[in-house]
Amino acid sequence: MTATRRTVLAGTGAALAALALPTPLLGTARADDGTALLRARWHTLLTGGTGLDTTEPRIAAAISRVDRAAVSAAKGLDPSRTDGLWPDLTSTSVSNHVTTSFKRLATLATAWAVPGTSQYGDATLADLLDRGIDWMLEHRYGPGHERFDNDWDWEIGCAQALNDTAVLLYEALGTDRLTRITDAVRHYTPDPNLWRADRQIATGANRVWICTVVAVGAVLRGDGADLVRVRDALSDVSGGGANSVLAFQDAGSGTGEGTGEGFYSDGSFLQHYKHPYNGGYGKELLGSLSRLLHLLDATDWQVTDADVANVRHWVTDGFDPLIVRGDVQAGVCGREVARASKQGHVAAQTVIEAVLRLLPGLPAADTDRFTALVKQWITEDTYRDFLDVTDLASLAAAQRLLASDTAPRGTLVTHRQFPRMDKAMHHRPAFTLGISAYSSRIYNYESIQNENLHGWHLSDGMVLLYDDDLGHYSEDYWPTVDPLRLPGTTVVAARPADAAGQRTTSAADWAGGAALPGTTLGAYGMDLRAYGSSLRALKSWFCLDDVIVHVGSGITANAGVVETVVENRKLRDADAELTVDGVASPGGDLTGVRSVHLAGTGGYVFARPTAVRALREQRTATWREINTKYGTDTPVTRPYLTLWQDHGAAPSGAGYCWLQLPGASAERTRRCALAPPVRAVAESETVHAVRRAADGLLAANFWAAGRAGELAADGPASVLVRPRDGRVDVAVSDPTQLRERIVLDLDLRGFDVHRADPGVTVARAAAGTRITVDTAGRNGATVTLTLSRPPSRS
Repeated sequence: MTATRRTVLAGTGAALAALALPTPLLGTARADDGTALLRARWHTLLTGGTGLDTTEPRIAAAISRVDRAAVSAAKGLDPSRTDGLWPDLTSTSVSNHVTTSFKRLATLATAWAVPGTSQYGDATLADLLDRGIDWMLEHRYGPGHERFDNDWDWEIGCAQALNDTAVLLYEALGTDRLTRITDAVRHYTPDPNLWRADRQIATGANRVWICTVVAVGAVLRGDGADLVRVRDALSDVSGGGANSVLAFQDAGSGTGEGTGEGFYSDGSFLQHYKHPYNGGYGKELLGSLSRLLHLLDATDWQVTDADVANVRHWVTDGFDPLIVRGDVQAGVCGREVARASKQGHVAAQTVIEAVLRLLPGLPAADTDRFTALVKQWITEDTYRDFLDVTDLASLAAAQRLLASDTAPRGTLVTHRQFPRMDKAMHHRPAFTLGISAYSSRIYNYESIQNENLHGWHLSDGMVLLYDDDLGHYSEDYWPTVDPLRLPGTTVVAARPADAAGQRTTSAADWAGGAALPGTTLGAYGMDLRAYGSSLRALKSWFCLDDVIVHVGSGITANAGVVETVVENRKLRDADAELTVDGVASPGGDLTGVRSVHLAGTGGYVFARPTAVRALREQRTATWREINTKYGTDTPVTRPYLTLWQDHGAAPSGAGYCWLQLPGASAERTRRCALAPPVRAVAESETVHAVRRAADGLLAANFWAAGRAGELAADGPASVLVRPRDGRVDVAVSDPTQLRERIVLDLDLRGFDVHRADPGVTVARAAAGTRITVDTAGRNGATVTLTLSRPPSRS
């Protein structure tokens, strides 16, 4: 083992102890010791181990959850049936029925293996489980059965659940049954590098899942050679098929740059080629990888690739900025937004559990920082108590962490952009804003396996406001919200067919922005080219601390009514007061509006008198409407207030401009309407620009060469210029990710470079200062510099 590996994620006794492994099992496994230690480690991950205090209230409650889950799973189980173990899982064409059957068996096996449950060590239950496994191997799964439907179920879903069951029941299975189990799993998942019936290279989360299946199977068989193959296959975890790269490197850092599945240096995560998926496949990758690294630590099969250090950056750059008090920005969750089981802050739970598993092996210099981060995540989510929902091993680790002297990190206050997946996050102390775009580089949304059927506009400039209503995007938001009026979007008001246009890139390259580091100041935008229509719109968001300026121009379509949605809020209080220009309003068609305030949400100030439509309604839907694979037919009803601007039929060159004031009072909204803190400088099809009154900051998105106030650009660019203490900070990026360089002319005389990122040159010009920025290969990242006046000569 290299020194680098040991200092990155060393699997020491302390690491194992933090996961409540039984003390006699601590130590280092050698190849000639066999794999009993690894099997014990996996068993402890599944059960919490034998050292738990079952009388401690939280532990006792978790054991009761295991008990209740087993009681539920046992209902209807009958190995004497001929059509299926359960009456609701009899399909021989829907592969999820096979996976779910194995998952229910694993749930029962967990209760059998967890001390303190009513089923712990029960001989009758063990016999029932043995018979259930035999039924599945005889009738559904193994060398004698052809796969059907979804490869994932056969090679990953079924295999993981069956492997876990075998670990839990190991002593009760018998040699013959264990061999049949491992042979069945190997039939579908023999190679940690390949998957699917056509044996494609496995990438991203799928590769880690496959590696986990092969590793646990190898542990059950005592097969050290397969564990070596797993260790080596992990060095391709961020690969992209034939253009794969070494393990844990940024997916775009090697050959096939920009096309690989996996994590990128800006924190983006892509799966299924071009889908942003940190909150879906990304969090599953992290969760599975943390288990696998723990399994192999301090053994002859430990991962020795030094690039495993990148996992720390995945946490800080790829998850932390996307988590908001227990919720994960929906724009990076893919089709999981259409699963009822994934609402309620479930995605963040997976991330927290993963980091708890990684924490003990981190370098000492990082331990306090990550402890503070996890403590912040757990304590700031007052909607869903992590300790009430997590597994026993993670619960024990979390309790120790929360009892430590390390203080929580504190509320995240930052502006972060993800140019590799066309997303942005604006974190302030009282709210967070998430922006979802797409471009020629990124898909708009995913709808496969009959999921996320109404995701048409998830990336058409969707703006999600996260505030103190922590359950806003839970409690049935996604089936009940009007999918044609997602907040922030500009759309043709016509209903597409289910799943229409999914997995589509845009004809436009311009999506992205610039940000000033260490501040909450950012400019973001997109050139929207809508799928299935001629609609085009230039859209900008200028995120300036507690004010977000929305600017749109060039809104044009050959046909159809076009709308821009100001807000679409699921109401905590169905009677939340709507105030228009300081007067309570029932809504409807409103004209000449300068300001709107929605109690409990905030204010909206329009740059000029504007026609706005406001609709208060109760919306009823079912989860099955957006997900026929997992959704139920049970109707749910939620109250909404929607605000939008109607640009009319077949608009040409329409636009909009308003200030969003999250959390603002009605009085503050009224004052901002009288004296706007930010005003538009340009709203053309060449440039959008705004200026802040307090300090003169200028933020601009150039769609083409043009000028905004004192700033000119030679082509597409996103720029911020901020005067500060006698200096001028400049941030610039190429949101098209195609330009070799950007040239800016700034009407400032007598300024020199105080500091600048590499690739920046500054020269004095006739009109002031010329700034040239090398943007080639930067993939939309922001470049910054600071100008200052030279010291005066005495």
